Amino acid sequence: MRGAVRRLTRVAALHRALTRSTALQHAARRASMAAAAGKALPRVAVGQLNSTGDHAANLAQAEKLCAAAAAAGANLLCLPEAFSFIGASPQETISQAEALDGPRLEQYRTLARRHGLWLSLGGFHEAGAPGNRVHNTHVVVDAAGATVAEYRKIHLFDVDVPGGATLLESKSTTPGKAEAVVVDARDQLGFTFGLTTCYDVRFPELYVALARRGCDAILVPSAFTVPTGEAHWHLLLRARAVESQSYILAAAQSGAHNEKRRSYGHALAVDPWGVVVADAGDAAPSLVTVDLDLEKVRSIREKMPIQAHRRRDVVELLL
Repeated sequence: MRGAVRRLTRVAALHRALTRSTALQHAARRASMAAAAGKALPRVAVGQLNSTGDHAANLAQAEKLCAAAAAAGANLLCLPEAFSFIGASPQETISQAEALDGPRLEQYRTLARRHGLWLSLGGFHEAGAPGNRVHNTHVVVDAAGATVAEYRKIHLFDVDVPGGATLLESKSTTPGKAEAVVVDARDQLGFTFGLTTCYDVRFPELYVALARRGCDAILVPSAFTVPTGEAHWHLLLRARAVESQSYILAAAQSGAHNEKRRSYGHALAVDPWGVVVADAGDAAPSLVTVDLDLEKVRSIREKMPIQAHRRRDVVELLL
């Protein structure tokens, strides 16, 4: 009898230790939901926001998506480029920028802890870049709010948009160094993913580099203009999925941000065969969820091994 009591006491102590962690509670609940549904596939939420120059309002939108993503059983929520701020001028962008360990990003780390979610924070204005500018930094934090990875956007959007405005991202932003940033979250989330941001999607070599490093999914948080979105958004994302044979998860901005700027919306999830499996339309805030079928990724790559067929001598023609 005393042995049974001791065993029960140890079990009770372990239970109390687990339940002290909000993140663990959420993770356990979602694991139970998946088991009950007979599903073992990683689930990701892809978010859509209408960010403005109001930091508090943007945070409130993100909080809603965190709650919805957790309730849907997702373990990772992807937020779009400029999730915390979209201003009306380069000067506004520079003046409100903060370091990655500053109080504003800490608010989003708190959301991760509160809801037990990993967050892809798809484009934060990071202070301290050369030339009194910012970096457009894609930050991934885990369910404890700790930084897992950082990617500073490589390709800057300096474009005279046909039928739209002229946007010069380089007036406020310094590009990051060329690198392929891979997050190996197989132990925590069940898959590996790569980081890109918005205009990068027009440069397929980065996506090939990420695929060659074994990414099951590639994140493309964005704030596409309406003219370029209507013409190219679905086309580009589907093409990158086909080329990389990966899931493409593209969080998006949608609607009017100020009198000068409007975004296309349509946060997307595309499978490795190029099929759009979820589209958020133009509603914001909103999200879609996708279950990542890693067996589909493996099978497509095995049956059509395009990375093995890639010729280095042809790639060198780019240089």
